[in-house]
Amino acid sequence: MEKSQHFIFDIDGILVSSDILTVCFACDYEKCRGICCVEGDSGAPMLEDEETFLEDSYPLYEEFLSPEGKAVLNNQGFATVDGDGDFVTPLIHNRECAYARFDEMGNCLCAVETGIRSKGVCHASFIKPISCRLYPIRVAQMSNGTLALNLHRWKICKDAFTKGEELGIPVYKFLKEAIIARFGQDFYEALCAAAESLKN
Repeated sequence: MEKSQHFIFDIDGILVSSDILTVCFACDYEKCRGICCVEGDSGAPMLEDEETFLEDSYPLYEEFLSPEGKAVLNNQGFATVDGDGDFVTPLIHNRECAYARFDEMGNCLCAVETGIRSKGVCHASFIKPISCRLYPIRVAQMSNGTLALNLHRWKICKDAFTKGEELGIPVYKFLKEAIIARFGQDFYEALCAAAESLKN
C-alpha cells in the first residue's frame, strides 16, 4: 500500500484512521524530554470520570507535584474547561500541565504517573489521563456520538516518528497497552486484523 492511500475502518462502531495502523511512532524521550506536557494551547483532554480518579489518587502523587502545580489544583480543581469548552487538565501560567514535574536535568515527567508507580500500584487501571497515554492518537466524538480515532502530527514529536520508522513500530503497536486500557482487548485484536488486511 502506498503511503498516500488513506482508509477509515469501522471497528465495533468506532471509526479508525488507517494512519494509526501504517504510520510508525516511538517516543524518543532523550530528545523531546517530555515537552508535550509543556507545549500546546490547552491542557490534555480528559474524560469526566478522570477528575474523580485524580482527586481520589491525590495522596499517591502529591509529593511529586511542583508548588505551582499544587496551587493551581487548589484554585482550579483537578480538571477545568478550556476556551473551546473541552474538559482538560489545568495549566500553570497557561503553559505546562499542572501535573507536570521537572527533574534536576530539566526533563518533564508526569507527577501522577510517577507517584502511582512509585507506590507500587502501576497495575492500576488509572495511571494518568488516557489521552496522554494514547498520544499521538486523538479521540474525537462526532455529533452522532460516534468515536473517531485519528493520528495527530505535532512538530515536537518529529523525532518520535523518525524513531518509530527506524524501529518499524506502527502507532497501534506502540500504544498497545493504552489502547487496551481504553477500548479493550477485543478492539485491539480487531486493529491487528485490520492492519493485516492492509498488508494484503
